[in-house]
Amino acid sequence: MNDPDQAYRATTEFFAELVGHGVRDVVVSPGSRSTPLTVTADATPDLRTHVMIDERSAGFFALGLARAARRPVVLVCTSGTAAANYLPAVVEAHYSRVPLIVCTADRPPELRDKGAGQTIDQVGLYGTHVRWAVDLPVASDMSAAAARRWAARAIAEGSGPHPGPVHCNWPLREPLAPGEWPPAELVTGEPTITIDRPPPVLDHRSAAELAELAGAERGLIVVGPGDLSAVADAVAALSRHTGWPVLAEATSSIRTGPHLDGAPFLAHWDLLLRGDAWADAHQPEVVVRLGGSPTTKSLRLWLERCRPPMVLVDEAARFDDPGDVVTRVVAATTASALDALGRGPGVARSVWTDAWTSADAAVQARVDELVDGGPLLEVGIVRAVDAALSADATLVVSNSMPVRDVDGYLPLSPRPLRVVANRGASGIDGVTSTALGIAAAGSSTVLLTGDVALVHDIGGLLAGLRGGLDLTVVVPDNGGGGIFELLPVAAHQGIDVETLFVTPSRIDWDGLDGLAGLRVHQVDTAPDLRAAVVAAVQAPGIDVIRVPVDRAASVAQHGQLAALGADLAVP
Repeated sequence: MNDPDQAYRATTEFFAELVGHGVRDVVVSPGSRSTPLTVTADATPDLRTHVMIDERSAGFFALGLARAARRPVVLVCTSGTAAANYLPAVVEAHYSRVPLIVCTADRPPELRDKGAGQTIDQVGLYGTHVRWAVDLPVASDMSAAAARRWAARAIAEGSGPHPGPVHCNWPLREPLAPGEWPPAELVTGEPTITIDRPPPVLDHRSAAELAELAGAERGLIVVGPGDLSAVADAVAALSRHTGWPVLAEATSSIRTGPHLDGAPFLAHWDLLLRGDAWADAHQPEVVVRLGGSPTTKSLRLWLERCRPPMVLVDEAARFDDPGDVVTRVVAATTASALDALGRGPGVARSVWTDAWTSADAAVQARVDELVDGGPLLEVGIVRAVDAALSADATLVVSNSMPVRDVDGYLPLSPRPLRVVANRGASGIDGVTSTALGIAAAGSSTVLLTGDVALVHDIGGLLAGLRGGLDLTVVVPDNGGGGIFELLPVAAHQGIDVETLFVTPSRIDWDGLDGLAGLRVHQVDTAPDLRAAVVAAVQAPGIDVIRVPVDRAASVAQHGQLAALGADLAVP
């Protein structure tokens, strides 16, 4: 006879060890086979339980929560397709380096591969998209020490310089309900296994060679996606010391903040690099790249064309370099690499620096003229939302058009702002659930998303309403996937682009208002949008602010903006 309490003792030790290593949140979806995991997690001191019915939404919710809290989050689900629904979030976590501990309940070995209900092959389910995976022993056969060791291994494999998801598959035998469990006091306290991981630092030779690079006059600092806020001051200090302009994508979260004071950060480098004549006349001698692989197309194509010596700083040495441009990989902490570069001679401001900052200011003036003098379209929406956000806010941005507009047009500002997007795999799935997970961590959160992305994750929106979370959603409603109007397929007369690609969502916005407590608003001007965002952020619950956008006018404006770089005079 299987002893269910032995399984509960194993799960108790497992979660206690995770808590000892700093885990504070578990996201569970209802199911029978996962009963020991769910019940134990909910009873574990210092562990918050979040219940999400839909596993796909739960996965992205946990992803957002882990991003915001900067620590691993546990996922728990039952067996079968429930586990398969985690895959999109696991993929995003893998590529964006977010730590998740995925615990999937499973049938014991004697029930596998023989037609038992709700049983699929879960061993290795997530393939290469996890840092580590284990098919655990049957929980009721597991000792307390073994349970602790598996938990510590999950923490060790999923954190460190290359964080990401891990998969613990839990075979569980019936009966699944506890007998004498829970005990009077659950196991708490310090972890039983200590994990020491000294960070990789530069040796003297490598540090000296980096310092020599800082003597170059024509250098650039390129910052891709990923939360680089911890080294924002160091990046700014290096740019001031060398005079190298900083080309930071908004999703690096260092595009704004007090560190910008006196440092040559640029706002509109995407437009500068679209002007081939200007870009080709301003090729760098060296590029230092931080964060993920740049996603801005004009930057990627320009670097591939001019192929300067490029230093990639990546503690995990992951070789994110789709254009094969990188010439040196520095596998050390970003802070130590920046410190080494800062010890070089430096040239401070120069003709090179002034050329970039003057061109950026000239483009900024033209952007202001075009955007402020016309109807409220996507770029104006980005600027209006930015103006409404406080210093403690997090801006979550959907993929497709919203993230491109934020990367291209988010203004520089001394106010710190965290900007988050799922740029690992860059899908639109789970965007709302990710934002809700970030909101659950306690941040004042605003989501800028498209109408198609909102429909794609409508289940996440309903889950947020059920959980009583606070979120402000701004939707530029251009009647579908407006980005396809900017792609080459739109020029083909024989293709039904509207039906096959744009896919208008046809949301009944009036019918959505009031659904399960959801509040829907419509605004048409920038001042009204700013006021609506401020009011929504201050109110509890979920607000959706719809901004109707004329798609044809938007395509025209994006074309005018893209041409600004071509008009720059080349000295």
